[in-house]
Amino acid sequence: MMGKVTGFLEIDRQVHKYQPAADRIRHFREFTLPMSDSEVEKQAARCMDCGIPFCHGPNGCPVHNQIPDWNDLIYAGDWDAAIRNLHSTNNFPEWTGRICPAPCEEACTLNLEDIPVAIKTIEQAIADKAYETGYVRPYPAEKQTGRKVAVVGSGPAGMAAAQQLGRAGHEVHVYERESRPGGLMRYGIPDFKIEKHYIDRRVEQMQGEGVTFHCGVNVGVDKPVDELLAEYDAVLYCGGSEKPRPAGIPGVDLHGVHDAMPYLVQQNRRVANEDIQSVAWPSEPIVAGGKHVVVVGGGDTASDCVGTAFRQGAVRVTQLDIRPQPPEKEDKLTVWPYWATKMRTSSSQAEGAQREFQVATLEFVGEDGELTAVKCCEVDEKRKPVEGTEFFIRADLAFIAIGFAGVPEGGFAGNLGDRLEMAQDARRSHNVVANEVDYRTSVDKLFAAGDVRRGQSLVVWAIREGRQAARSIDEFLMGTTLLPR
Repeated sequence: MMGKVTGFLEIDRQVHKYQPAADRIRHFREFTLPMSDSEVEKQAARCMDCGIPFCHGPNGCPVHNQIPDWNDLIYAGDWDAAIRNLHSTNNFPEWTGRICPAPCEEACTLNLEDIPVAIKTIEQAIADKAYETGYVRPYPAEKQTGRKVAVVGSGPAGMAAAQQLGRAGHEVHVYERESRPGGLMRYGIPDFKIEKHYIDRRVEQMQGEGVTFHCGVNVGVDKPVDELLAEYDAVLYCGGSEKPRPAGIPGVDLHGVHDAMPYLVQQNRRVANEDIQSVAWPSEPIVAGGKHVVVVGGGDTASDCVGTAFRQGAVRVTQLDIRPQPPEKEDKLTVWPYWATKMRTSSSQAEGAQREFQVATLEFVGEDGELTAVKCCEVDEKRKPVEGTEFFIRADLAFIAIGFAGVPEGGFAGNLGDRLEMAQDARRSHNVVANEVDYRTSVDKLFAAGDVRRGQSLVVWAIREGRQAARSIDEFLMGTTLLPR
């Protein structure tokens, strides 16, 4: 039974507050205002004794965080036990507590009344407390197995797998194409959503556990994949789904039109005092200061472009979404506990973005090779243009943020050619074929996990896949495993 049986009746839902938009757009740091321990304990007390906790079931948390358990522990003031419980299922809760969209809260029983437990806020508080108390330190294996594993890619999937395998006693080497570990967690997600010292701290922890990082090594280009397979007992490919989905919009070659990721990567590298040129995302310097900006797309990457443009001093930012404007409130009885389609406003959009729904981007218009406007029109329920509804939006800069189409050509996958089985998923993404049971590919000793296998997805799904792939590899190498799924 939960510690505060009537907590959900007595205590109102609260989440951490933000700095005012006028203040936070002046910097690239995180802007959430943390709650006190006593406030967090009150929010944990709202967790119900609901019988079937959908929050950590298949509809809620992909890593199966034991949410009711650590809520009960926090309510009781036992932060140490809550920290241990949370880390037993999630290697990096300070990441997910900041950037996960919280499907757990959508699946919360209290969400039937639109007042779910503040799970994401509580998770971040527990993770931050782990740093304060010194819990985030190396936990090396007691003995070594003598087996060597290479992990290609140091995003959330690769990092989670590497940590699990290192703690199982294997010699783990992580190969990263960029100059620092973290993948698109470091270079794709803006610092105002997660500051990168949280990645650095985990890298230091893992190095203390025996994991070796090789940065600036593009496997498949600088180092042949077959060479890697010969050197190691197993190789895990966690390269990510990085190929931008082609927009097919006339005028994309105009100066001022860019895919979203080079823009975001550049700014993250600026904040980190690195050279803005990236191995994977080469581009001329892109800055939105003093410009009219249009962002094509309605997802998280588009929202990140919006927030970045405001911080760079954009005059106006317009976001175009081909989908119809969703309802303010969903029909709970037909949707819950699944992720609902409803009107959501990100912190970046709340900073002043002009949002246009049910609008198609027809053409990027320019003069003398320079972007000057975006031609748009309204669309019907089948996303077909409605005649006579065309209009123009002034634009000096436009970003295309309509998702990713899978593994890039060349590089790791291209190095293996037809030996590595690839397939398209329902979203037409070109991914590595491997199942969710053993994560093995069509190449002997080669495993795949994360976005490279499942397509573009959430950080929490990447962590889950990395953990599960690590278990499969440990079992492959040792014949048995104690690592959790």
